[in-house]
Amino acid sequence: MYKRVAILVDGGFFRKRFPEVYGSLPRSPIELAKKLYTMAMAHAEDYDLYRIFYYDCPPLSKKAHNPISGRAIDFAKEPQAIYINTYLEELKKKRKMALRLGHISEFNEWHIRPAYTKDLVSGKLSPTALTENNVFYAMKQKGVDMKIGIDIATLALKKLVGKIVLIAGDADFVPAAKLARREGIDFVLDPMWCHIHADLYEHIDGLESKCPNPNKKRTP
Repeated sequence: MYKRVAILVDGGFFRKRFPEVYGSLPRSPIELAKKLYTMAMAHAEDYDLYRIFYYDCPPLSKKAHNPISGRAIDFAKEPQAIYINTYLEELKKKRKMALRLGHISEFNEWHIRPAYTKDLVSGKLSPTALTENNVFYAMKQKGVDMKIGIDIATLALKKLVGKIVLIAGDADFVPAAKLARREGIDFVLDPMWCHIHADLYEHIDGLESKCPNPNKKRTP
């Protein structure tokens, strides 16, 4: 047990943070999967890898009409959806990789992008001047945080590993991390150099990012 490590990756966070670290997402989703796997494996070091758990949601696959232009949209055929689906399929091929997929909850609503809301309210922008790019279809990931918490608890209570590395950036994991630490697990957070609140240090055993530091890259 004590020489085993499990790597847990919040996929939504990883994909959102990646351009901040590397400048942009790679054009090839296969390359993105390779980058993720390399970063996760860097955390194994002298430990035996138990498994890499990757948490994400497949893209929305329904159809809808943009309320501004009336254009019919098949979300499953949008470039971003094709990219993510290819990326997830590539991850499935990686050794010791386990995908834990949630689902997209959609509200059958279109919202105006926040950047334009203030101008609409102030009168600087007329509602008739809105374009189809000024609105977005409301959706939210569901089930991912729950799956992360359950897996942390299972790994800890069953004594399957001695170390857990979580690649994530928010505090939703804290209750599960506290349980793991009480069970003697070495709990390390990799926020990909993202700022974390000072009080989070109380609930982890270490902070270590295995990707390039974007702050150093910007230093003259």
